[in-house]
Amino acid sequence: QVHLQGSGPGLVKPSQTLSLTCIVSGEPITTNHYYWTWIRQPPGKGLEWIGYIAYSGSTYYNPSFKSRTSISRDTFKNQFTLQLSSVTPEDTAVYYCARGTDAILSDPGNYEGYDYWGQGTQVTVSS
Repeated sequence: QVHLQGSGPGLVKPSQTLSLTCIVSGEPITTNHYYWTWIRQPPGKGLEWIGYIAYSGSTYYNPSFKSRTSISRDTFKNQFTLQLSSVTPEDTAVYYCARGTDAILSDPGNYEGYDYWGQGTQVTVSS
C-alpha cells in the first residue's frame, strides 16, 4: 500500500518561500513510470497542478508557476519537496502531494490519472 504524507508550515508571510515535503512509503520514488506531483486547491476554486518530479528525476512545471517553483527529491529518504517562492495571499490553498501515472503525461490536469494522494496541508499566506 502506497502512502503519501505531506508536511510543512501552515502559515507563511508574503514574499517568503513556501516549502513542503512529502514522505512516501510503500513505493520507491524511483520506480518507473510514476510522477510525484504537487497539486493545490485554493478556497472556493478547483484543483491546480503545480509540477512534478518523475521517477527519472526530471521535472515538469505548470507554466503558471514555473518561474517561482522548484521540486526536488531525496531518494534515500524517499521524499520530494516543493519550494514556491515570492508567495502572495493568492497562494493560500490546501496543498496535496500525489502519485501520477502515465495518464498524466499528456495532461497533468487530468486528476483521474493520480492514484494516491496525501491528506492535504492547509497553507495560509498572511502577514
